[in-house]
Amino acid sequence: MDSKKALKTAYEAIADKKGENTRIIDISGVSVIADYFIVTNGNNVNQVKAIADSVEEQLFKMGITPRQIEGYGTASWILMDFGSIIVHIFSKEDRLFYDLERIWSDGKLITVEEI
Repeated sequence: MDSKKALKTAYEAIADKKGENTRIIDISGVSVIADYFIVTNGNNVNQVKAIADSVEEQLFKMGITPRQIEGYGTASWILMDFGSIIVHIFSKEDRLFYDLERIWSDGKLITVEEI
C-alpha cells in the first residue's frame, strides 16, 4: 500500500462529505501502531457514518480494505484501521471529550499539501 496516496485519498473522501477540522498526525516517530492518524468530526450520526462510508469506498477502489472498523453502530467515534493509517471520525462532542490531538501531541501535525 502506498501510504501517502492512501492518506491523501482518505483525506479527500472526508472533505467530500464535509468532515470538520480534519487533522493529519504523523505518528510514525512515536508509535508502532500506525504511521498516520486522520482525525475529523461530523455534526450528526448520519454525517459521521457518511464520512466513514466514503473513506471505506474510496480506499476500496484502491484495493485497500480495513483491518477493522469499530463504533459504526453508535457513530459517536468510528475507528477505521487500515494498517499504516488509522482514521478517527468523531461526533463533535466526543472529539472534544477524547481530544486525541492533545494525547498524540508528540506526533507531527501535517497538512495535505505535505503528503
